[in-house]
Amino acid sequence: MQTADHATNPTSGTIGQPITYEKIPTQIFANSKEASGAVAREIADLIRQTQKEGRSCVLGLATGSSPKTVYAQLVRMHREEGLSFRNVISFNLDEYYQMEPDSIHSYHRFMKEQLFDLVDIPKENYFIPDGTVPSKLLREYCASYENKINAVGGLDFQLLGIGGNGHIGFNEPGSLINARTRLITLDHSTRAAASMEFGGLHKVPRKAITLGVAPILNARRIVLLAWGERKASVIRAAVEGHVTELNPASYLQAHPDVSFVLDESAASELTRVKTPWAVDTVVWDNKMVKKAITHLSKTLRKPILKLTDKDYNDNGMSDLLAQYGSCYEININVFNQLQHTITGWPGGKPNADDTHRPERAQPAKKRVLIFSPHPDDDIISMGGTFQRLVDQGHEVHVAYQTSGNIAVADDEALRFIDFVVDFDNGFGIESPETSKLFQDAKNFLRHTKDSEIDTPEIRKVKGLIRRGEAKATCRFVGIPTSQAHFLDMPFYETGTVQKKPIGEEDIQIVEKLIEEIKPHQIYAAGDFADPHGTHKVCWDAIEAALERSKHKNFMKDCWVWLYRGAWAEWDIYEIEMAVPMSPDQVLKKRQGIFKHQSQKDGVVFQGEDSREFWQRAEERNSATAQLYDNLGLAEYEAMEAFVRWKF
Repeated sequence: MQTADHATNPTSGTIGQPITYEKIPTQIFANSKEASGAVAREIADLIRQTQKEGRSCVLGLATGSSPKTVYAQLVRMHREEGLSFRNVISFNLDEYYQMEPDSIHSYHRFMKEQLFDLVDIPKENYFIPDGTVPSKLLREYCASYENKINAVGGLDFQLLGIGGNGHIGFNEPGSLINARTRLITLDHSTRAAASMEFGGLHKVPRKAITLGVAPILNARRIVLLAWGERKASVIRAAVEGHVTELNPASYLQAHPDVSFVLDESAASELTRVKTPWAVDTVVWDNKMVKKAITHLSKTLRKPILKLTDKDYNDNGMSDLLAQYGSCYEININVFNQLQHTITGWPGGKPNADDTHRPERAQPAKKRVLIFSPHPDDDIISMGGTFQRLVDQGHEVHVAYQTSGNIAVADDEALRFIDFVVDFDNGFGIESPETSKLFQDAKNFLRHTKDSEIDTPEIRKVKGLIRRGEAKATCRFVGIPTSQAHFLDMPFYETGTVQKKPIGEEDIQIVEKLIEEIKPHQIYAAGDFADPHGTHKVCWDAIEAALERSKHKNFMKDCWVWLYRGAWAEWDIYEIEMAVPMSPDQVLKKRQGIFKHQSQKDGVVFQGEDSREFWQRAEERNSATAQLYDNLGLAEYEAMEAFVRWKF
């Protein structure tokens, strides 16, 4: 087994071949949809090949968000291309313990809804660990689960995801390479990452049954999927680092036929992506130069204008010097580009030379449309810019794309219904309907099972809570609530974290609003690391609507800016507009975020980060400003960053 760290000891190829740091074959795709399609085709080809050979195709399957599109593509192939699953035998990796199979959180239910009920696989051919097995029978049950795999000849193909801590299946850090199928105690980070699905950390099971590392490695072919920036660091450690039980995915380095299939975000920390000039010859276009110089400046902790020829040569950038000459001109060029991204006028500065400004001076007063996937993303992600646009006289509209109702705790909903009942009683208003709603809600929430979702009435109340908070933010920033548009896009309204695919109605809702406002500026969430995926779906609807509208005259004057939410920030070399904030503006943004009271103090979807959203936003904005300062530019209290999207 390889243990050398290629980050410090890269493997040199023959002359003309690139250096490789990667110990696992890795395929990088533009996005998760393209990657999922490639994996689905490989699985389909395997199924068809085994059918020709007259034998069963034994698949190991994963759950979670990563494989959903793979399963959707397999379902499409079944319906449109006649792909049959009659010869497929499948074994799932894991299941929570204790977990009833009909629970909305169970992997039994997930697999049936995502795949098994939508194709022609025989019911007796798929196996998922039973989360209800009595504890005294668990050891025997786990051994029998492995024996079933062995009895059908072993796994032909194992599909994997990866946890933020490197777990595969539920083999948490500390699992040994010879670990068998067993009951395991879940790591805190794993439970925190799942808390969004369960409505709070306290509801997440503490244990799970998982296929062991050893039977996973016995599969003849393994493909691991990973999407998004949040997986980038653990992917790099698994692919380029030491084999260690602290990152169980690193055990895959020992497998003879394994591939990691990544989108660009998940691959962003790999050496060949982050510093490609250290691996192979690159084309030194402007973007690559900015990326290299800013990375060099950060790595050496030297301002850009202090970088020397020796710094370039010592860090694999001698060919850049050979192409452009002295580092002096390169440093000046990159410094000026970064300087020109900074503006206190996100809507453009009237009567000013806009040659080197990120936004146009004209029209001086713009119609601005901010798309907010959830009812608080506007203030969390770009609250300072939002305030600037309003203060500088632009006509600002906010489109809240989803109700955000699933992120409201049950007791918060009861508190608001109770208030309405007390309000009616206090003012002598007879409303038996309200009293009944309150009583029904109390009874439902007291006796609800994991297999049930909130009633439509409770979801409505939770949505109204989020709507009221969004209106309060708009009033605080200074726009009339008539300029707050609540789209309630249908894809979201399922009552669970699992959403419907984006549909025609979703796109039409967005298209109609853009047509109505005819904006000069659109701001939209470009943060696809959102763990429940809503930001990406909301952007897909916007992108589709823009594609349909781009031929219209008003769109010729419309620029689209992408912001990022509380989960990640643009890399410095990508930023095209940076809006600075003073200490007072930072505090005002915090007060705006506080209008969303239902999302404070133990928010339902906290994820692995224990900070509240206002803390994440402030620290992220402060870090962006600090980065500009470290690179040798002006020092500000905080900054919000944007990238322009061109269509």
